[in-house]
Amino acid sequence: MKFVAEALGLSESAARKLEERSILRKAVINHPFFQDIINAYALEKKFGGYEDGTFVAKTVNGLEVVRGYPKIRRALTLYPTLKKHFSGEVALEEKMNGYNVRILQFGRRIYAVTRRGFVCPYTTEKARIIFDTDFFRDNPELMLCCEGVGEESPFVPKPVYGKKIDFYVFDIREKRTNKPLSIEDKSKTAEEYGLKLAPVLQIVDAEHAHEAVADEIKKLGKKGREGVVVKDVNMKQPPVKYTTSQSNCADLSYAFRYFNEYAKDFMISRIVREAFQSLEFGDDSEAFKNRCLRLGESILRSMVESIEDVKRRGRVAEKMRLRFYNLDVFELFREHIRRMGVDARFSEPVEEDGYVVFMERPMMSTSDKIASLLKGGFW
Repeated sequence: MKFVAEALGLSESAARKLEERSILRKAVINHPFFQDIINAYALEKKFGGYEDGTFVAKTVNGLEVVRGYPKIRRALTLYPTLKKHFSGEVALEEKMNGYNVRILQFGRRIYAVTRRGFVCPYTTEKARIIFDTDFFRDNPELMLCCEGVGEESPFVPKPVYGKKIDFYVFDIREKRTNKPLSIEDKSKTAEEYGLKLAPVLQIVDAEHAHEAVADEIKKLGKKGREGVVVKDVNMKQPPVKYTTSQSNCADLSYAFRYFNEYAKDFMISRIVREAFQSLEFGDDSEAFKNRCLRLGESILRSMVESIEDVKRRGRVAEKMRLRFYNLDVFELFREHIRRMGVDARFSEPVEEDGYVVFMERPMMSTSDKIASLLKGGFW
């Protein structure tokens, strides 16, 4: 805990109090796979000037503070929100549908730190395959802020991006200060080091950004994509995000599949987004009817599927396909998931271009509620 206090400019007793209050949590498993990290902690909540997800480590090269990724505000209306928030040119960047991860190098190896500030074994294994160390050798003060996407994602599996997990860089930032590169500098750096970028769809004047975003949202929705992040080209203003109707409904479908776990948290915000979007996009009677059908089906169909699962198998569960290239990493990931407090069951590994494993997360609250109702219980 002494190194955390030194890194954050705290007294050792203050750092220990943060740990006692579960604001600081151990962020890495002691194992040779993580041998460049001697010890590390994550901030579970915002503290002082540090974002939640901030990662503090004692490494073979000394102390490291990796700032948490700032939360992005959401627009419910494109006009006048974008005009009020931005001036000058803005970039419309595709919002990829995956999980937020920071790629860094400590010592001689690459590491992947998740949004919450923990080193993920599964993601680190894939990052070491996809990224080389040239970028970090030349830019030791920087981190790659990426979206991990693909069907074999352990957190947000989406087949629209392909089967195997991949990473798209959406920001390049200074680790210690969180200062981002401009859109132009990010693009030049990505080209120099062969990095995949989240696509920049257009660069437009903020005065007309609302029209451009609406056009892009309609196109992305037809492809089943998530949405757009609007960014000041100089990255001086915080970005703003806006999602497609299809993404809102996909969230609702997931939430109502496991309704006793997630429905209340997901429902109101997504339905409100749909209402504002319908009005601003000027839905005609046919478009409005289709939006209503899409919204209603996303809620009802997934719930019916869960009820059928409990009737047939006694429970409802989320199932994900994962791929490991080293069985030690599989065991590390099992331990990582356990430490995160996730109840998960794993199949035996099957050799297939590495080792394929299925992870199943039983949704016990939803399962128990459905079982009770099917037996004549009351709501």
